[in-house]
Order: sequence, then structure tokens, then C-alpha cells
Amino acid sequence: MADQITPTNRPMARFVERISRARGERNSETLAAGFLLAATLIALIWANSPLGETYQSFWHTELSVTVGEHGISLDLAHWVNDGLMALFFFVVGLEVKREFAMGELTDRSRAAIPIVAALAGLAAPALLFLAFNPSGPAAQAWGVVISTDTAFLLGALAVLGPKKAARLRIFLLTLAVADDVGALAIIAFFYTDDLDVVPLVLAFIGLGLIFLLRRLEVWRGVGYFVVALFTWVAMYESGVHPTLAGVMIALILPVYPPRRSEVERASDLTRAFRQSPNPEYARAARLGLDQAVSVNERLMRLYQPYTAFIIVPIFALANAGVVLSSDTLKAASTSTLTWGIIAGLVLGKLVGITGASAIFAKLRPSALAPGLTLSHIAGGAAMSGIGFTISLFIIDLALDDPLLADEARVGVLAASVIAALLGWILFRIDARIHPPKAEASLRILRPVSAKRDHIRGPVDAPLTIVEYADFECPFCSKATGSVAEVRKHFGDDLRYVYRHLPLDDYHPHARYAAYASEAAAAQGKFWEMADVLFRNSDALEPDDIDGYARELGLDMDRFEDDIRTGDYVVRVEDDELDATSSDVGGTPTFYLGRGDKNLTRHIGPYDAATLIRALEESRQTTE
Repeated sequence: MADQITPTNRPMARFVERISRARGERNSETLAAGFLLAATLIALIWANSPLGETYQSFWHTELSVTVGEHGISLDLAHWVNDGLMALFFFVVGLEVKREFAMGELTDRSRAAIPIVAALAGLAAPALLFLAFNPSGPAAQAWGVVISTDTAFLLGALAVLGPKKAARLRIFLLTLAVADDVGALAIIAFFYTDDLDVVPLVLAFIGLGLIFLLRRLEVWRGVGYFVVALFTWVAMYESGVHPTLAGVMIALILPVYPPRRSEVERASDLTRAFRQSPNPEYARAARLGLDQAVSVNERLMRLYQPYTAFIIVPIFALANAGVVLSSDTLKAASTSTLTWGIIAGLVLGKLVGITGASAIFAKLRPSALAPGLTLSHIAGGAAMSGIGFTISLFIIDLALDDPLLADEARVGVLAASVIAALLGWILFRIDARIHPPKAEASLRILRPVSAKRDHIRGPVDAPLTIVEYADFECPFCSKATGSVAEVRKHFGDDLRYVYRHLPLDDYHPHARYAAYASEAAAAQGKFWEMADVLFRNSDALEPDDIDGYARELGLDMDRFEDDIRTGDYVVRVEDDELDATSSDVGGTPTFYLGRGDKNLTRHIGPYDAATLIRALEESRQTTE
């Protein structure tokens, strides 16, 4: 884990930096999947061209690294699979830990269905594969069908999936994280042979040293890199697959939201350097900036472009080059290994994920996010059968016979194509059976819930007005006055519900303000904070908001801790996803009517008189 490089002074770094910027665009998943697909096609063309023999000879070229009398000698393919892929699994470990600490898996209720579906999506494919291959050498390859290739899955979803796939994408991302955890555990426990205890102890000593570096708050990457390299070598010598060293190191490294005190300290150090530029201040400012962001997030930012756009495509180039001769295809067409992989990835993933989701949704209907349908889950489950990267990785671990390995690779390639097409077909069938209706998008997607929503007025009031708003939006602050008049007119017959829709492109402070309102809600003062934020919509810097919190008498230590936690981030993002899924593009947007579910979007002016008239009409039409 080396220090961050300066992108402008190295050609490879400049390339990665450009790719990294592209990843921030909406087509980032498609771009990553495109690189992986291109590498796969190049491997297949190379292996089946007149120069096909050079493919095998190149990747089987021996490369040795020795120090004195000791060293490691591997062919290039295994240097990729055992060495470069350790960095890939390191990034996977960083993502898994971040999701549990700050991301989708912090809200256990929201993550319940994807986690259950992921478990079923691991078990069903393995059982189906073993039905085809109950014994013999081929049975060892049951792990090939367990995992989903996240890059290909999200790329396929972006290209072939439905237009409104925000909820489905979150579901599949959460599922993929749980899927990765299961796959990593299976690799660790079931694909380790000839365990040597002494090197394994040394590997754990290396992990302990990394933990010690973390406790000592060592921020420079050189120390981590040296210890990580030692740990990888020890893990390799122990018989445990060395890529797991990357995962275990990632799980040790800390992850946390930026701490306010450290951000302010970094700002002070940067200001000092600007006023008096010198090497000492430059070093202090850089270290201060590093400390303000967790090691986990800094390393993810640094290494994700390398793994997504260089390492994984190189892995595909080294492993996907199957010679598709008539003999190979004939053997694969009658091979229970090939058909077991196809059945496991295509049918096992579809049946396991969809079936578990349907059962869980039946038992707990509220667990299924608004706008996420079982038919969409079925399409995503079918695409989850694209098990490319880890499937090819496990083939290398499970099968020593080159002929069986080729049959397995044919199965993985075929299953990936079939899974993508099946998902596309299911999405198209769903679009025909359930065509989008214009009036449907005007109905509120998430029913009002007294347990979840911020409600002003009697919880059981007959009339309801829901506003999607942004604390920095000047129109929203004006609409607040209109809502106050409407509430005064209807009295206890009306309840007002506030939901978040921060417009980052126009209002840079709105998201922080939304988090602050949720942190205030944790101390029972959501509405007091909301009123203050609307009154000061032009003064929402963090220092301003901290001042408002003190004026409201909030516990500032708790407030500053709460404002950084993933729970409130997820709460705001949920409101955003609801709005996006309903084509709500601006603020303020109002839904009004009677009850919890039958609320329709208000189109037109939102002055008090217009809103009162619309609510009166709603009351008359339902009486």
C-alpha cells in the first residue's frame, strides 16, 4: 500500500487518473464491464488464432523472485492469480468493511432481504451443481457457481436493465457485498490444502503488526506495504491462498466518516502552508488531510481504478483464453461439469435469489423497498448468474486437470452469456405485462409511516400533505410559509410530512443540512432544527449549523457523532431514491390527499390558497 502517486508525472498514473474520473460518471459500471469484456474477447481471439500456442507459452512463462537461497517461482498466470488478485481481494475487503460500517449494511432492516437472498443465491447454485456432479474430481468445483461478478452485473444492468433501476441497483449492490463475504469464506475454508502452521503463524504476526501500525496511527504507506508484502509471502508459504491476505488486511484497517475536529485541523494546516509555503508545512498539511479521511476510504479511492480497469482485465486475459476447438466444445456439450456450472449459475441464482426474496417479502411485506418489485428482482437474479471473475478464479483452485478446467471455463462463459440474455428477457417481459402508467408516477411511492416519517400535526389526521424539499432551496423556504397557512386553515384535520431531496448540483450545503436535521431528530428536535434551517437557508455552512444546534440546546458531542454515521446517510438516501423512482426532479414537490397511500402529486402553483383548494377537492371526492 504505497503512498498516493502524483498523476501528472507517470504515464500509467495519468491513464488511471483519467479512468478514475470517468468512473464518477453515470456510465462507470458500463465502462468497467466494457474493459473486462474487451479483455475476455482478446483472450479468446488470441487463444483461438493461428498464434494460439503463444497464449499458453506466454502465460506459462516462469518468473522467479529470490532473496539469497529463498524465493518464489511461479508462471505468469499464477503471478496474476496469486499476486495481482491479492490487490483485487484487498479492495473487495475494503468495500465489505465500509458497507458494514458506513454503507448499505448499516441499516439491518433495509439489508435483510438482500442478505437472505445472497445466502440463498450461494446455497441453491452449489446444491444444483452437486446434483450434476455428486462425486469425483469435478465435484471439487462446486465453488465455481457461488459468486456473482459485480462489475459485469452492474454493467449489464445499466445496458439491459429497466430505466428506473435505482432501487434494484441498491438491492443488487447489497446482495453482491454479502455474496462476496460468502465467496471469500468459502475460498478460505474449502480451497486450502497442505496447511503449514509455521508460515501461517508468521502471517498472523504480520496481520498483528498491521493492527499495531493502525493503533500507533502510522499514516505513511511504506510501512504498511512492507508488512503487507511479508504477510502475503507467509500466507503463500502456509498453503492458504495468498489473496486472502489482502482481504484480512483490509478488514483490519479503520473506516469512519470524516471527523469534524480533524477536518478543521487539516484546514488550519493548509491555511498555514498557503500563508508560508515551506516543506515542513507542506508535509504537515498533507498528513493532516490524510488523517481527516479514514485509511479505508483513501485506499479505496487509490486502488479501485487499478483493480477495475487494469488488474481484473489482466486476470481475464490470463484466464479466459479457452481453446474452443471442436474437441473441447464436444467434450463440454456432454460434460456434467459444464452443465452443472450452467445450471448452477443460471437457474440456481435465479431460483435461489428470487425464491428467498419472495418468501421474505411474504413474511415481512414492509421489508421490500418501495418501487422494488419481485419481477425486477427476478431479472436482477438472472443477471447475477454472471459469475465471471471469481468463478474463473476458483476453477484455478479447484481443478488440476487441464481438460476439466477448460470444460469448466466453457461453462462459465456460456452461463454468463445466458444469464445476461435471460435477465434482459425477464425485464422485457415485465415491461410488457406491467407497462408504465402515467398516472402511477403521480401517486406517492412510499406510504406515510408514523414510525418512519417526520409528521407535524395529528398522526391520524384525515388529510395529508407530503413535501419533498431541500433546506437550501429558496423556493422551499417560501413554501414553508404556505404550508403554515394551510395547517392553520385545516387545524387538526391535516398532517404535514417532510421528506428529503437535497439537490447537490444546485445547493452544495443541502445534504449536510439534511444529515443535521436527522441528527437533531435523534434528540427529539427535528422540527425545531428544520424551522431554523429554513429560516437561514442562505447560511448553512457547517459552522452555522453547529451554532443552530447549540442554540437548540442539543448535546453537541452526540450531535457531531450522529451527523457522521451511516444511519442518517441511509435515511436521506432512501427519500432520494423514492423521489428519483417517482420522477421527482425538483423541489419543492407536494403529494396530497387522504390516508397513507392514496396521495397524488400536486401539479401547479403551491401558494397557500391553491394547496387549500386542492386538499378541499380531495376531501370532497373521497367523502
